[in-house]
Amino acid sequence: MTVQGEFSVTFWGTRGSIACPGPATLRYGGNTSCLEVRCGDRRLIFDGGTGLPNLGRRILAETNGKPQELDLFLTHTHLDHIVGIPFFAPFHVPGMKLCLHAGHLLPNRTLKQTLKDMMAAPLFPIPPEIFQADVDFDDFNAGEDVAVSPDITVRTAPLNHPNGATGYRVEYAGKVFCYVTDTEHIPGTPDERILALIDKADVVVYDSTYTEEEFPRFIGYGHSTWAEGVRLVEAAGADRLFLFHHDPTHDDDFMDKVGQDAAAARPGTAVAQEGHTIII
Repeated sequence: MTVQGEFSVTFWGTRGSIACPGPATLRYGGNTSCLEVRCGDRRLIFDGGTGLPNLGRRILAETNGKPQELDLFLTHTHLDHIVGIPFFAPFHVPGMKLCLHAGHLLPNRTLKQTLKDMMAAPLFPIPPEIFQADVDFDDFNAGEDVAVSPDITVRTAPLNHPNGATGYRVEYAGKVFCYVTDTEHIPGTPDERILALIDKADVVVYDSTYTEEEFPRFIGYGHSTWAEGVRLVEAAGADRLFLFHHDPTHDDDFMDKVGQDAAAARPGTAVAQEGHTIII
């Protein structure tokens, strides 16, 4: 049970692109992007990848199905970040209140229509209308603040990713958590929008899909490196860096080496591990 005022983040999915469960990914996890941020008694969820259903089951177990108010913030709507949504148990519980937020779709699309398109034949057998919870959709423009509650501030910034993406900054109880994934850097040119977003943050989760050696082969894919994450948090005066959105071809042994190299470059840097909780 989270105590009043506690600020924490739990990783429910740390992979990018496609889930990769199996014996070679046990330590760092095989589920795609999903984070649970606890701000006292309030839960904020970031991304709805294959880790989201496990979180949903945990929420129902902890609350005995008692109605909750939940916010699900999406960085973007590529499949690895939304495929878990139809299987998120709270959507199917009467009395639950959920608001889904996205900052990358306007003016051409809405989040509601995008999810309806995903959950439509022949891709999926049931539409979002099957949800029994009270579900709202909030489309905003990346760069705007998002209202959650008087004691929680959510700031946003656009990210460099195909079809658009949004980075998030959560301010609560005098601390700052930032979630910046699915963004491609330009070598030698720090992204000023990200620097402003993560300024003096306590914890930064950053897209570290590739190593510096791999990156040149994947220009245009919309992802970054752990070394760029180190450069950004150093320039922004941020504190702890967690590497995220692990490439599905990077097994536990590979990620061990990434973690060692990153910690040597900047002590305290760590690789995000599915199931681990960080107190901010």
